[in-house]
Amino acid sequence: MEWPPPTRLEPTSPLPDLSPDNTVFVAIAFEGPDPYAQAGGLGVRMTGLTQALADRGFPVHFFFVGDPQRDGVQTEGRLTLYRWGQWISQYHAAGVYAGEFEKKADLDVSMPPFVVEHIARPAIRAGKRVVVLAEEWHTADVAMALSDLLHREGLRQKCAILWNANHRMGLDRINFARLGFVSTITTVSRFMRQIVEPYGANPVVIPNGIGDEWLAPVPRAPVDRLRRRLRRPLLVKIGRFDPDKRWIMAIEALAGLKGAQQHPLLLMRGGLEPHGGAVIQRAYELGLTVQEVHLAGTPDLGAVLRSLEAEALAADIIHLRMFLPRAVLPVLYRAADAVLVNSGFEPFGLVGLEVMASGGLAITGGTGEDYARSFVNGLGLDGDDPRQLAQLIRYACNHRPLRQAMVREGMRTARSYRWAGVIDQLLGHVALAFERQTSAERPG
Repeated sequence: MEWPPPTRLEPTSPLPDLSPDNTVFVAIAFEGPDPYAQAGGLGVRMTGLTQALADRGFPVHFFFVGDPQRDGVQTEGRLTLYRWGQWISQYHAAGVYAGEFEKKADLDVSMPPFVVEHIARPAIRAGKRVVVLAEEWHTADVAMALSDLLHREGLRQKCAILWNANHRMGLDRINFARLGFVSTITTVSRFMRQIVEPYGANPVVIPNGIGDEWLAPVPRAPVDRLRRRLRRPLLVKIGRFDPDKRWIMAIEALAGLKGAQQHPLLLMRGGLEPHGGAVIQRAYELGLTVQEVHLAGTPDLGAVLRSLEAEALAADIIHLRMFLPRAVLPVLYRAADAVLVNSGFEPFGLVGLEVMASGGLAITGGTGEDYARSFVNGLGLDGDDPRQLAQLIRYACNHRPLRQAMVREGMRTARSYRWAGVIDQLLGHVALAFERQTSAERPG
């Protein structure tokens, strides 16, 4: 039986489909592509999102609190970067969140008029629409002020504003009743949706994505080289030294495995956060040996592998005190028997998805990782007991056929989260936002 084609219901005032010819994007966030501007997953998300929109052909203007030593405005193809508040950042060399309240105050006052005069007004005069994508609590006031200014200038109906919650921090500082009136509120997972809803919001879920570079084949030679050299199970954990990442749980699971006469190696890369001291102290208390490996600058894959081969045979933990280029990560993820992304609070879990894309096996927590299905495309924790984590590590090491099946399914899952597909979802929600604005103008 052939089904009839769907009937098209034409709106009263048809809107053209969103295209690079008629739509300009403005992205606003604290974090961005500069090392200075990255403190967590938000910088990675915004870099991927804006680049994916530009790759689709859309003009994109990305405002973030960037490196004060770099150009204030930088154009790369269809993407223009604006390093905002550099006059403040030059006094706060530690990074994007140093002096964050001064930077936010400057953002609130100076950015809305700049966006209106230099981007929105010229675009609308040229017959285009403007889409504003604002991220996290620091930009909520900017989104509301920008909406008010656009309305006062008679430009608001040609602009759609979406504000995204990527974390729980700062939600108590936001006037959600007003923000929900002027923007479409979005989140990155169903878990984050449940966190935002008690504030009176009704957000829609648009997930994070991964770039196509994560789906490229991982070179086999360095993976085999590392595994041959180690000759023992390899665990990898990379992330900020934050209690939410459950580093102590990972250390205690490793100690439990060692006490059972199993001797995996944990390769870990944390940050400069104070919690790192507690993690190392707990390792020493449990009788684990820790070897630090230092490499200056931006080492290549060969340098990282040589450093591991020289240090990894005797230690229980190798603490990488170096910057790891992105090209190194897929090799480590693929070589590991398991990658520990066992966070107790995770809004989305981008690292777990990158592990899957690389052909690794992720052991995730159970919060915002909507993509994760335990014993299907990875392994998942139900609680915070380090003994369960140790059991899952043993399972990953001892059940090779099922592990291989989970890895294959994980790679399929990762492909479904390519930025290209996420952009399609985003454009659909932007089109609905414009449709709602048009409908609101029609007499009831």
